[in-house]
Amino acid sequence: MAKKDTKKKQREFINRKVFHDYEVSDILEVGIELKGSEVKSIRAGRVNLKDSFVRIIKNEMFVLNMHISLLETTHTSYRPAEDRARKLLLHRKQINKFFQKVSQDGYTIVVTKLYFNDKNMVKLNIGLGKGKKLHDKRQSLKEKDLKRESSRILKEWNR
Repeated sequence: MAKKDTKKKQREFINRKVFHDYEVSDILEVGIELKGSEVKSIRAGRVNLKDSFVRIIKNEMFVLNMHISLLETTHTSYRPAEDRARKLLLHRKQINKFFQKVSQDGYTIVVTKLYFNDKNMVKLNIGLGKGKKLHDKRQSLKEKDLKRESSRILKEWNR
């Protein structure tokens, strides 16, 4: 008897604003240190990555401005701050590599995606972002519009 592939669709939160404002390179999957109620909130979809970014503080990486809303079922005496700094779990060599790029080349570390991996662990994708100029943003919007228009025309043509 063949086994059924009963893989559940995992929740995935993508920060689309980052790809509009930055040219992202060197994307890396990292772990994140969370409290128990925060994991439940992420499962419920109560997370906002829009303005989040990463800073290196005392040779440790922290994600800042990542807003995880509280659940109503969380006990009143145990409620972590919704937008607190959360520690990222990386190796020392990886932190040093990011620190070197950020300090010399004018890059910033941005959060691109938050998701649950196969082992149900919360993972975060971070990358090095180089800020886009206004004309670069306009160019990327034009390319996106052209791609959408061409796919629409092809779809109509195939009917």
